[in-house]
Amino acid sequence: MAAPDFLRAIMGSDAMAQRRAIAKAITLLESTRADHRAQGDELLTALLPHTGKSFRLGISGVPGVGKSTFIEVLGLYLIAQGHRVAVLTVDPSSSVSGGSILGDKTRMEKLSVHERAYIRPSPSSGNLGGVAEKTREAMLVCEAAGYDVVIVETVGVGQSETAVANMTDMFVLMQLPNAGDDLQAIKKGVMELADLVIINKADIDADAAMRAEAQITSAMRLFGLVNNAMDSTQAANFDKNWHPRVIQLSALHNKGVDVFWKAVMQFKALQAANGGLVARRQQQSLSWMWERIDAGLKQAFRQDPQVRERLPGLLAEVARGEVAASTAARSLLALAAKG
Repeated sequence: MAAPDFLRAIMGSDAMAQRRAIAKAITLLESTRADHRAQGDELLTALLPHTGKSFRLGISGVPGVGKSTFIEVLGLYLIAQGHRVAVLTVDPSSSVSGGSILGDKTRMEKLSVHERAYIRPSPSSGNLGGVAEKTREAMLVCEAAGYDVVIVETVGVGQSETAVANMTDMFVLMQLPNAGDDLQAIKKGVMELADLVIINKADIDADAAMRAEAQITSAMRLFGLVNNAMDSTQAANFDKNWHPRVIQLSALHNKGVDVFWKAVMQFKALQAANGGLVARRQQQSLSWMWERIDAGLKQAFRQDPQVRERLPGLLAEVARGEVAASTAARSLLALAAKG
């Protein structure tokens, strides 16, 4: 299908045809075939003028924290408020078979069948950072289709899931009561990137949830250095900027979702007023470009004729311990540079 036909179907009023077009477009963008990549680039160029109007929400957290339950409850809440919600979920791929279960859609039974929602599970395919390689592209497709809230759910593997913070307007981290001690709360990484932290399953142990909220709030103050002395300019601008918060809720019992969304709207209003949203998206576009350059260079390196000819022999030499891995790498890079 040509890009103009794709675009018409994606932006069309026929709900079933639109869902099929979205699915096909994302599959095309995820393809590694050279001809599909060219078609995908053409499609993205056609889509761009119709994107950027949604609010992009990234959600991360350890396995079992209740991400899928929360996203379903949140999605249904937003639909009741008149929104259209797209959910892009990422499942870990097996390092043995390469396969992925893609089961998040099954967990969201009510949201997945709602006509105003679209859920797309994708495999991580070995990508680090908790997101799939083409999550950004899928997000643009959903925006062009008219979904005004796009939620990205990460794999859920731990403190290294920072990539989603670099492609969304707001990064939300979900935590459990009794998830760790004070030291765990102040560890660098995913915690210091969060715009909002949720203590989910707060109904299980109210005291533990309260302790977790206090510990994480203290940690986030430390990250932001908000207790340090400020000059008059910093003090004047303090209330104009968003400062990360911690809230408690119970997704299972649908308690606290309205408080969460109120905080999200406060974040959006502040960031829109101070130019933070525009600046963030501009920086994300530049980061996206460099990520694609890195991926393209790696692919070109593997396809270089001289590299492909020398690679099997060097692999065997490294495996036998005859050549250091770093020496082999520099040798192959030198061959690619000459080519």
